[in-house]
Amino acid sequence: MRKREDISVLVTANEVKSRVITLRSQPVLIDADVAELYGVETKRINEAVRNNPHKFPNGYLFVLNNYEKKEVVEKFDHLKKLKFSKVAPTAFTEQCLESC
Repeated sequence: MRKREDISVLVTANEVKSRVITLRSQPVLIDADVAELYGVETKRINEAVRNNPHKFPNGYLFVLNNYEKKEVVEKFDHLKKLKFSKVAPTAFTEQCLESC
């Protein structure tokens, strides 16, 4: 469940699946999408990653390079806002999504 304006909302599997994209030959969710699903700002997701590195071992996430960032901005309308972000997006892998 996620909180939005003090109202708990259930996230459906279809909501999650509709945001999964493929990068580096694996299904991932971009940090901005994870934040939206949880009803928080993207910077809060990235803070959680920084503050809890033990929860994110190698293979659980990666930072997009400039080419990947450009590619997702061009291919996915809902990620167009990333074009102007100075921070490189983080991608959460399926491995992380299943155990985090």
